[in-house]
Amino acid sequence: MSRMPSLLLKCMLLCALMHGTVFSCMLKNHTIWIERQDCGQCVAINTTICSGYCHTQDTNLKGRFGRIFLIQRSCVPLSLVYRAVHVPGCPQDVNSQLYYPAAQRCSCRRCNTRSHHCVRTSRVSKDRCTVTLGGVKNQTQPAVKN
Repeated sequence: MSRMPSLLLKCMLLCALMHGTVFSCMLKNHTIWIERQDCGQCVAINTTICSGYCHTQDTNLKGRFGRIFLIQRSCVPLSLVYRAVHVPGCPQDVNSQLYYPAAQRCSCRRCNTRSHHCVRTSRVSKDRCTVTLGGVKNQTQPAVKN
């Protein structure tokens, strides 16, 4: 009989620990590909993004009363820095420096449409860059940078 409360306590503790790891909003390493139309190459860059799940709740109630129960939060960056990268293969008269974002801290917040894209984007992965050289599209392997 005394084993039952102990087992229940262990299960509750395990669920509480898993909730923080499975559903949390945190930094994640991500690779983005940067290319410039005037340049002959593209660059794969390792950066950090915010990823994870946040508590969201919807209701079937309409009107003002229904909005009380509506909770929509997204995993968004609290702070971003923009880093510079040099894109190789650019002509002399083209600025080869581009900037990319890197998240430093993340949090579950209401998504601000003025500063963030609050829609789910396509899950199609583009693991190559498309560079147009002389009107012909070429699939090029990106040069990896950190």
